[in-house]
Amino acid sequence: MTVKQRTFPSPIADPDTEQFWTAAKNGKLMVGSCNSCGEKHYYPRGICPHCGAQDITLVEASGKGEIYSWSVLRRADPPFAIAYVTLDEGPTMMTNIIECDLDALAIGQRVKLKFSETEEADGPPVPTFVLD
Repeated sequence: MTVKQRTFPSPIADPDTEQFWTAAKNGKLMVGSCNSCGEKHYYPRGICPHCGAQDITLVEASGKGEIYSWSVLRRADPPFAIAYVTLDEGPTMMTNIIECDLDALAIGQRVKLKFSETEEADGPPVPTFVLD
């Protein structure tokens, strides 16, 4: 069942996420890359969740990945799909799958990034995904 899209709350940038949200306004999805251990991570933060180092660089992700897990929240109006998507670069992120038949989603399906507008007209968009 394809449904109308929900409205997303506006993110609030802080010093650790400001560069991420600025990139989102320019249509780019960024992930953290640790200069100490080399691991990539999502969500943006100033400390590497893998080794604890504070030497992080944001790098652009391809915006492609696959559904790791998902669930449809049907009691919401409108119903929506929340999912973990594993990016081709490695990190897994929590997001929404939009513009799809909610009953046709499956683990392993390929998805691609589509930024969605938020409640605040001039605010940054949030990363969501559509089926690829």
